[in-house]
Amino acid sequence: MSANDPAVDTHCPYCALQCAMTLSPVSGADGPPVTVAGRDFPTNRGGLCRKGWTSAELLGSSDRLTSPLIRGADGELHEAGWDEALDLIADRIDGVRSRHGADAIGVFGGGGLTNEKAYQLGKFARIALGTSRIDYNGRFCMSSAAAAANRSFGLDRGLPFPVSDLGEADAVLLLGSNVGDTMPPFASHLQGARARGGLIVVDPRRSSTAKMTGDGGGVHLQPAPGTDLVLLLGLCHIVLAERLHDREYLEARTTGLDGLRRSVSSWWPQRTAEVTGVPVAALRRVAHLLAEAGSAYILTGRGVEQHADGTDAATAAINLALLLGLPGTEGSGYGTLTGQGNGQGGREHGQKCDQLPGYRSITDPDARSHVAEVWGVDAATIPGPGVPAAELLRTAGTPEGVSALLVHGSNVAVSAPDVSRVREALARLDLLVVSDFFLSETAAMADVVLPVLQWAEEEGTMTNLDGRVLRRRRATLPPAGARSELWIFRELAARLRAPGRWQLDPSDVFDELAQASEGGRADYSGLSHRMLDTGVAAHWPFPAGSSGTPRMFLDRFAHPDGRARLVPVRAIAHEQATGRELALVTGRLMGHYQSGAQTRRVPELAAEHPELVAQIHPTTARDRSLGDGDRVRVRNEQGSVIAIIGLSTDIRPDTVFLPFHFAGDASANLLTSASTDPISAMPEFKHAIVEVEPDPGVAR
Repeated sequence: MSANDPAVDTHCPYCALQCAMTLSPVSGADGPPVTVAGRDFPTNRGGLCRKGWTSAELLGSSDRLTSPLIRGADGELHEAGWDEALDLIADRIDGVRSRHGADAIGVFGGGGLTNEKAYQLGKFARIALGTSRIDYNGRFCMSSAAAAANRSFGLDRGLPFPVSDLGEADAVLLLGSNVGDTMPPFASHLQGARARGGLIVVDPRRSSTAKMTGDGGGVHLQPAPGTDLVLLLGLCHIVLAERLHDREYLEARTTGLDGLRRSVSSWWPQRTAEVTGVPVAALRRVAHLLAEAGSAYILTGRGVEQHADGTDAATAAINLALLLGLPGTEGSGYGTLTGQGNGQGGREHGQKCDQLPGYRSITDPDARSHVAEVWGVDAATIPGPGVPAAELLRTAGTPEGVSALLVHGSNVAVSAPDVSRVREALARLDLLVVSDFFLSETAAMADVVLPVLQWAEEEGTMTNLDGRVLRRRRATLPPAGARSELWIFRELAARLRAPGRWQLDPSDVFDELAQASEGGRADYSGLSHRMLDTGVAAHWPFPAGSSGTPRMFLDRFAHPDGRARLVPVRAIAHEQATGRELALVTGRLMGHYQSGAQTRRVPELAAEHPELVAQIHPTTARDRSLGDGDRVRVRNEQGSVIAIIGLSTDIRPDTVFLPFHFAGDASANLLTSASTDPISAMPEFKHAIVEVEPDPGVAR
């Protein structure tokens, strides 16, 4: 490709908003090979955040991996040829399988992989490796929201309506998401509700999104960390007690009202206020704003869901939406904000330990038969369900866990919960293979590192936060030594004597994905690269012969009787800070993304946030004789991190905020525990108890 090649329309490599952009080739040996321009599209309306504007920087990065690396006898990684690396991997996998069985091989995927690579990775794990031990980092992101939607609605799609619908809302309740920093172009969709005084933001910090409620824009509720479920139960109580619920809708479209009524009866406003710290008047104001709005939406994010009771918290938000008659109603609804670029598609087509393509259950005999026929194998050879991500990593290198692990599109040495234990587990493995385009912290621990393609170097599809399938297009050539994961899967499958077809062309892989998904809950059978190239708005389910489903549940929910379920849930007691302890919340910064493996390599973004900053209230700092810019140790029984103090009145005095983008002894996940939600297996990323003290290594 050269500067004379035409510009290419594609989408941003970062979050699930999947902002549209145009990449134009540039000539010259220095700098990025393309320039970035925003492109008008329903999600971003031509805008991009600073991550999107700088996304091309990584395409020409000097840190780029361009040849396989193998760890030598000296303990160092050395460049090697592709045949040598792949032969070594296949030989070591065969050895592990012969000694311990196929389930001693593990696969860890990522929510940033294209649909084609996510599909082929799940297929590779199950019929080339023969293992059930596959899961992905979406387990750390969307699993609680997905579990809640599946049991309430019978189907999980992040936003079951186009994101552009939000612009007409009179009221929007946003819980646990700071979109002003995490996906800035999304904030434009909240301006209508803000202009009508109906934007409600729930966050223990006065985040950039919470500040949008100022000047009459709406309401900011600042509950104590870990009390989101209680807050939602209290709002449900008010809606029922003050007869704000939609009785006709509930009778016609739901089941379970009596049980729900009983379950929230003990959360009267005064008790809810005592637990959450949110005044009774504010609770009542929010309930009435939502109930009296002509158009209202309730949206949840990771701040609500990444808890040991995250599925129940998300369910409580759905219950509130159902009481108000919002889901499946034109101009209103409930949704959850998918985080990773392909967090939606990545969980639909086979990376989850209990699912087959099309969002099919791996234990369903009919689903197994359908997928086996597409794959050309006997259904009996497809393994059953495996174990979720946290367990897969925790037990790695132990007799009950995997002995070898293949990692694609994830940096678990930074992003996993209780990360010090995960690093120890990775070090115990007989074989760790990491496919990446940079030497991430996880890749640096690997026995073999395989250099793969970046977003603008490959063709494929992504599925964004409102279930729209989008085309990712190649705009520049990759380095000579890098390879597509599709090629890697084919080469390893041949060496492992695997059955099935292993196509290299992403359009062919997508056609097989569409066939495998046919009849499933996430049906892509009516789609192809050729159709998507026409620019059609393709929201799944998109069965063959249909025009897709931009708005779900308008006629019926996905349970057999067509009704949504009101599911009673109850609050559990979270550990509370006492004495000099503080509640830790973690989250993202505008200039960084996920583990920071990419954004920390962009000079402009790294300069904006060069090191870990612990945000605390000035009163909290004064009580500990700390000042702005002081170096401190944040610690608990899990571990400790070193950070710089950043004073702000935007945070509760009983709370400290840490971003999770940094590595080494600045990884916030050194403090998070291995506790998981019993339903979704989501780790408790968003609540821990810590102490903040001066760094003993710094003279004062």
